Amino acid sequence: MITLKLRDEYIKLGQAMKAAGLVGSGVEAKFAIQDGEVTLNGGTEYQRGKKLYDGDQFTYHGETVQIVK
Repeated sequence: MITLKLRDEYIKLGQAMKAAGLVGSGVEAKFAIQDGEVTLNGGTEYQRGKKLYDGDQFTYHGETVQIVK
């Protein structure tokens, strides 16, 4: 599991994927999310701009990322 520490109140899903090193660019994140390859807190997420807060968890290609404050 990867832990991603928040610097602000929230981080957007596409930015979090890039910050965690799961994708190389925002465009790659956009297509992965649009294609339904990302789950957020157990459900499939289709919004690249979805705001993630402390305690949220998302998974992409078998890698789970925990958002912490």
